[in-house]
Amino acid sequence: MKASLGLKKNPILIFVQINLKLNSMKEITQEEWREKIAEDDNAVILDVRTEAEVEEGHLPGAKNIDIYKGQEFIDEIDQLDRDKNYYVYCRSGARSAQACTLMDQKGFKTTYNLLGGFSQWKGEKSE
Repeated sequence: MKASLGLKKNPILIFVQINLKLNSMKEITQEEWREKIAEDDNAVILDVRTEAEVEEGHLPGAKNIDIYKGQEFIDEIDQLDRDKNYYVYCRSGARSAQACTLMDQKGFKTTYNLLGGFSQWKGEKSE
């Protein structure tokens, strides 16, 4: 018999666990990204790279909020509509995964992290 860690039949903990699973980011491939955005009237593309990285190129229509700006990043995220669907990317997928996790914790309903990030993007780019 496995140890239950005190989670057995605690309705509050069960609710939190279910809520975390429902509101957790999804990691998606470039193909899934393109398909979902094409069908999503509620999509917001969020680039969490630095300004210098963005100047080298970005995805069309992306809003840039640099995750390295700490509290300023959090303040800007707090101003976003939590009911939109956020497609988040960075250079490789690591910072955007962190951003998605933070956004999920702040009550955002849907966040998608681009696997491989901008460095592996093979689609349209803006400069």
